[in-house]
Parts: sequence; structure tokens; C-alpha cells
Amino acid sequence: MINLKIGKKKIGLENPTYFIADIGANHDGNLSRAKKLIKLAKSSGADAVKFQHFEAKTIVSDYGFKKISSLKSHQSKWKKSVYSVYKAASINKNWTKILKSYSDKIGIEFMTSPYALKIVDEINPYVKAIKIGSGDITWIDIIKKIAHKKKVGMLATGASKIEEVKSAVKEYLKINKSLVLMQCNTNYTGDINNIKFVNLNVLKQFKKMFPNTVLGLIDHTFGHASVLGAVTLGARVIEKHFTDDNKRIGPDHYFAMNPKTWRDMVDKTRELEFALGDGVKRIEKNELNTVVVQRRSIRANKNLKKGTKLNENHFEYLRPCPKNALRPSDKKLLLKKKLRKNIKHHEVILKKDVK
Repeated sequence: MINLKIGKKKIGLENPTYFIADIGANHDGNLSRAKKLIKLAKSSGADAVKFQHFEAKTIVSDYGFKKISSLKSHQSKWKKSVYSVYKAASINKNWTKILKSYSDKIGIEFMTSPYALKIVDEINPYVKAIKIGSGDITWIDIIKKIAHKKKVGMLATGASKIEEVKSAVKEYLKINKSLVLMQCNTNYTGDINNIKFVNLNVLKQFKKMFPNTVLGLIDHTFGHASVLGAVTLGARVIEKHFTDDNKRIGPDHYFAMNPKTWRDMVDKTRELEFALGDGVKRIEKNELNTVVVQRRSIRANKNLKKGTKLNENHFEYLRPCPKNALRPSDKKLLLKKKLRKNIKHHEVILKKDVK
């Protein structure tokens, strides 16, 4: 069983689900606001906060997007050009050390997604885990570079084919065995119908094909169904966008979790983790007494005299079943045996009562 460690927290099937609050661009270009969101994420139950390190020129082509006749998906709702939105959303590199120090101060892990080869080197001293965005799953160069940093890698797999996932995982694991493999759907429109495309059962495929990875989910849907379903299927890392106000203007605010919904998600997940248990079937401590009151025991269906040779017609199977009583499945221990004493109607017939 694979167990990874980020900071002081272990990640794996035997450990509590690890929650990453993706602040992304929801800092809105304001450092104080970024700090505020870090603090809110911590108080809401997040284990880590994640930012996105990029420059517009290293992630999108202004020329390329302008050549597209009509934008689709979530970008179709943007009022500015794709390049302009990314430029506004980019994080000031001078913030990195400040945000890392602030995160350490309040006790939450700081991580990020680097979207350029040189940025991988720049952020490396400040993180214990590095996210590889879905859009870079076919960029093997950056996957290898991140793997060489020997941190925990988190590979998003949105809008990808299984062949692409296999290739990316293979290249990463050649270099670094610490990988979280995350199912993801990259439609960020906030459409309520997106729940139909989360495809959580992919986690079963991942578990079978990539047993040496920890599973996770990156989710952009409303509610908690996707998260709870993923945890049930074995995901132990959950990433969702985080904001303090879903009505704010910006590309990621609308579909993000807020402090109230985040806390509710974490609390419901912790309840689920208790309910999932360890998978070993047994009589649980809290149901020991019900074994007595709910199970049937072998009893005399009439007054029976000493020396009676027992057969099926002498038995009734009724609750309760005292600890020393015989169960219906034990009747072979009594059949064709003779009673050592008189047994009253409805009394249990014990093994010691026959010879």
C-alpha cells in the first residue's frame, strides 16, 4: 500500500483525506487578499493552499487564441481576451516567499502549479509538492523536470485519454516514485450538468493500472457528491477551487467553494471516513449486545422429559440468543441425542443438556 508524505501529513488509503484549496487566480491580484484566503482556507479545514505560477506569455498564445473563431467552454464567458485574463491572473513572483512564510506561520501547506520550465526551478525551494496541470499532461519535458525535483508530484488528468495518462505516469515514475494521480474534468463553466461527466469510476481503472500511485480528485462541480464518491472509491487527495465570495468577478470565483461549503465538505468527508472503516467484516463493539437480542436460539417447542431422543419436531428457533445458547445452524449437535434432564417449553437446549 502506497503512502506518501507532504510536510508532517501522510497521504494514502489508511490516512485522512488531504484537502487542497486551490486559490488559483482568486487573489484578484491583491497580496492582502491572497493572505486572507490562506487564513480562511486553514480555518475551513484545508490541509494545503495552492496557487498557480505562470506568466501569460509562457502559458497562452495571444495570437493563437485570436485566430480561434469562437471560444468554447468556460472561456466563452470571459469579457476580455484569454491573454488579458491570464495576464491579470498571474501571481507576482515576489509574493512566493511571502505567501510561503505566511502559510507556515498559520500552519497550512503551501504549494503551486508551475507553468513554465524555469518557473519549476523558481518555486522549488518553497514547496514540498508540485502540481502538474491537466493541460500539460502531454508536455513530457515539464513532467520530467518536476519529477527530478524529488517532491510529491500531483498529476491532473482532465481532458485526456488513457494512453496519454499512461505515458505521463510512466515518464514520471521512471524518475520519482512519489505521485498522486488525480481524476479531473476540465469544464469550468459551473453548469449543473457537469456532474454527469465527472466519471468517478475512472478511479477504479487508475487503481488497477497504476497501483503504485495515490489516487485523487480535482473537482469543479457544485455540492459534495463527487468528493464523497471519490473518497469512497479510494481517492485520498481532493482539490477544489476556493474563494470567500462566489459573486466576485473573476474566472474562478463562481464555481469555487467558499468557507461554509468547504467546511461542510470536510466534515461530511470525515463522517464518511469513519463509516468506511477498515473493510474487515466482524461483529463490531457497538453491536455485541444485538447478537443476543436479534439472533435466534434453539429452544424446546414443548415440555421435554429427560431421556427424550431429539429430532426436528422438538425445536423452535426464537430470539434472544444468550451467549451460551446454540444457534439454528448448530442443531446437528442436538439431533438424535438424548436429554440429560427435563427441559421446559421455550427454554434453550444447550450442548451440555444432551448425551
